[in-house]
Amino acid sequence: MSAPSTPVVERSDALHRYEVRVDGELAGFTEYLDHDGQRVFYHTLVEDAFAGRGLAGQLVQAALTDVRAAGKRVVPVCPYVAKFLVKHQEFSDIADEVTPEIKGWLRSRLG
Repeated sequence: MSAPSTPVVERSDALHRYEVRVDGELAGFTEYLDHDGQRVFYHTLVEDAFAGRGLAGQLVQAALTDVRAAGKRVVPVCPYVAKFLVKHQEFSDIADEVTPEIKGWLRSRLG
């Protein structure tokens, strides 16, 4: 019996997302676009085959830690990221409100 693998989270700048991999296989991602010093997170997904392992939380925590280290702020348009921020107040100092302006900008960028 093999031991469970440790998930690995990496930022993929080319795809504008953070990815979580298990045994090298893409298990999920959270997508973002950067805007004026803010990293706007708009979608998070964990594949069904990897559900129930806490990967989304590990993914978002690593992403927010990276955002903080980069000196950026977070805008949680994605409902999962917004919920994560409510439960994890240690990131409240880098979180910005989702405004109609941000939503409009995001819609214009995503088409």
